[in-house]
Amino acid sequence: MSKTAATRAETGRIEALFTRLRHEGKKALITFITAGDPDLKTTGQIISRLEESGADIIELGIPFSDPMADGPTIQASSERAVAKGVHLPDVISLVKSVREKSQVPIVLFGYYNPVFSFGLKRFAVEAKKAGVDGVLIVDLPAEEADELKIELDAVGLDLIFLLTPTSDVSRMKITASKASGFIYFVSVTGVTGARTKLATDIKKYVREIRKHTDVPVGVGFGISTPEQAAAVCADADGVIVGSAIVNIIAGCSGSAERLDKVGRFVASLKKGISKA
Repeated sequence: MSKTAATRAETGRIEALFTRLRHEGKKALITFITAGDPDLKTTGQIISRLEESGADIIELGIPFSDPMADGPTIQASSERAVAKGVHLPDVISLVKSVREKSQVPIVLFGYYNPVFSFGLKRFAVEAKKAGVDGVLIVDLPAEEADELKIELDAVGLDLIFLLTPTSDVSRMKITASKASGFIYFVSVTGVTGARTKLATDIKKYVREIRKHTDVPVGVGFGISTPEQAAAVCADADGVIVGSAIVNIIAGCSGSAERLDKVGRFVASLKKGISKA
């Protein structure tokens, strides 16, 4: 059990997953999609296909009108979902429906404004009741997260934080002391989006983070090929892929084509990290 998770009353799905993978000598494939893109029903189908194709954890983006940390691909997906009228309560309801047939770990990924407006305690209670496992708020650093953390801890939900190449040791220590589930290391500075090359210093940063915590470290931002995923997993506990999947979703006109292409791509990522 991790240092942070040791204080929790129960072992959640995310911690149990990483424990199992560690014992098996495997790494986690963490996939991101935006809830409601192209619509909520299709999102539910995509979640099922992601799980079937090897995704270990699914990050479900909460649509927001001003996704400042995201690149054009995820910004556009959020705009499409918002235009369809998809908001936080709809995302929570979607998770509840997914839980009727799946136990795949799900992380709600979004910005603080919708959560704050919804009400922190209400958000924590309803997210837990629906079957959410963790929460990642892009614009809420660990130093400012105590109010939300208190509510999430009370119901047993993981609070996942971002670290970046510009995070100093002080920031790493504070984040490590408050994170549970996993830490999301942003491999490059800037916004999200698929890239042709990986950063060359991922190993250095992952090692530095691990000096301060044994919470698993996932690496994301810009990863779009099985080869890149495998390279990341040589050092990290998991790889996070988002924009490349969202691009596939946006580029397909029919449901069957969309599910087929997403499934084949995710299966190729899973095969790639199995070689790490």
